[in-house]
Amino acid sequence: MLRLAASSLCVYCQRLQISLPHSNRFHISAGRCAALGTGDSKAENKCTVDCLCNLSVDIRKIRKLKGWVLFEDTTYVNEIAGVLKEMGADRMTIASILEQCPEALLCTPAEVNTQKELWRSVCPNEKELVKIIEKFPYSFFTVSHHANQKANIEYFQGLNMNKRTLSKLMASSPQNFSNPAEKNKEMISTLQEMYLKLGGLEANMKIWLHKLLSQNPFILMKPPGTVKDNMMFLQKRGFTDAELLALLSKLRGFIIEPSPISMEKSLAYAKEMLQCSDDQELKEIVLKCPALLYYSVPVLAERSKGLLNEGITIDQIKETPTVLELTTQIVQYRIKKLSASRYNIKQGSLEPLNGTKKEFEVSYGKIHLKKERPLFNPVAPLKVDE
Repeated sequence: MLRLAASSLCVYCQRLQISLPHSNRFHISAGRCAALGTGDSKAENKCTVDCLCNLSVDIRKIRKLKGWVLFEDTTYVNEIAGVLKEMGADRMTIASILEQCPEALLCTPAEVNTQKELWRSVCPNEKELVKIIEKFPYSFFTVSHHANQKANIEYFQGLNMNKRTLSKLMASSPQNFSNPAEKNKEMISTLQEMYLKLGGLEANMKIWLHKLLSQNPFILMKPPGTVKDNMMFLQKRGFTDAELLALLSKLRGFIIEPSPISMEKSLAYAKEMLQCSDDQELKEIVLKCPALLYYSVPVLAERSKGLLNEGITIDQIKETPTVLELTTQIVQYRIKKLSASRYNIKQGSLEPLNGTKKEFEVSYGKIHLKKERPLFNPVAPLKVDE
């Protein structure tokens, strides 16, 4: 009798039908997956596996990533797929989400619907929400801290944070929203206090804070004392309030990453490596490249060595210290590409090496176009002696 019931359930789960010969429409039958009760405690839940296969999910990826999920007695494959479909996700998107976050199968329909309503309050539309879930599935399917998530959303909305910024913040750093709202309030208050103390204008504080959080949301996970200790260390090194405000604003809130001890070591190494005449010269270089403060000595040593091996001089590095933000591999690739366009990096500026991949491609394109440009204007009239 038990075996017959189990068999019927498994057949029911297999009713999930997908019809995609000419369109992206597909049909999902509801029904929770349950273990077959074969007596083998180590066997995978066949119903779960069958339902996932019907959704074109790559079972091998799940076995490799979180194989234990397939052994759970109860899963909600069809229900989760159904909720995602209602939100506008197509077949391939659903499969991708479940492959990335197998634990989603363990969330009850009630939990997922509650999450959906919560995220709707911060997402411009469901299309954007589906994109977020595909990119950050764990952020959406973290359902155990709903009360904290709701309280944090209300707090950030009170800071006049727009939906797009808030949804990105929730997606990229779900831990911040799982923590009690009071923890985030304490850090935000510290940052606001520091901003005003260093001479920032209250009228600009909201924009400054939103930009800082969108660049580096993990700043909220650090103790507030970290910011204060690091700022005090830099004040003792001779940085003015205006310079500290600039440093606090640059490079994704770098000020939370290092400690006074690690900064002391990095600055000492940078001063010797760059052959700075005094602390003032070193400070000017740091203001150009704040990354010098939080890169460790081994990282700085490796990157400076890589630049010198390419024939680049210390004076060139001092003039454009931001090249130290690039890995040795990236530097080698970019120098090779620039050399192919007959740009001599040893004699020219290092500025074309700088920037993101997109920024480099723009610089390279200009150099390449300039080298390929003919020496005369082919459409200009020629002067001919009469």
